[in-house]
Amino acid sequence: MSTPTPFSVCVYCGSRHGALPAYAEAARALGTAIGARGWQLVYGGGKVGLMGEVADAVLAAGGRVVGVIPETLMQREVGHKGLSELHVVPTMHLRKQMMAERAHAFVALPGGIGTLEELYEVWTWRQLGYHDSPIGLLNTGGFYDGLLQFMQHTVDQGFLSEAQHAALLVGSDPQALLLELAEAAGASTAPDNYRRI
Repeated sequence: MSTPTPFSVCVYCGSRHGALPAYAEAARALGTAIGARGWQLVYGGGKVGLMGEVADAVLAAGGRVVGVIPETLMQREVGHKGLSELHVVPTMHLRKQMMAERAHAFVALPGGIGTLEELYEVWTWRQLGYHDSPIGLLNTGGFYDGLLQFMQHTVDQGFLSEAQHAALLVGSDPQALLLELAEAAGASTAPDNYRRI
């Protein structure tokens, strides 16, 4: 009999720590909450920046961590060799696909253009019906306030529906946001609820 897959949260975040200590603190709090609940982290496989902070916190709290990293970034992002699973893949496309297929929910922490690209891609995939997993945005210290204002502007200008705008769950408390994501995920499970692209 196979072991059931734990609730898996795919986290997108920076490979840098950012300017404020609050960003790393929030990453650790999120990781600790994932691990303490016996959930699983799926992330980009790096050991540096917020990526390393969240992964180490999950492991320290007793959770499983699955990392997926492209060959070209194995050295640049310093692939984390202490994970439950580390998958080194040929391309970014495979990285993102594998991460998405292993996840029940998604959450973006502060980060740069890579984090934004991953957030928008998985949000677009939901809009197109490729998955119905919930997506969260951890708005630590108001980091995403400008982005949220812009997204409301896209609604006001007729480029984004209110329903798709509301599909992004936003919060500043890591534990509260995780519980909201888990509740929104309901009975859906990955990879069964995920259409291959």
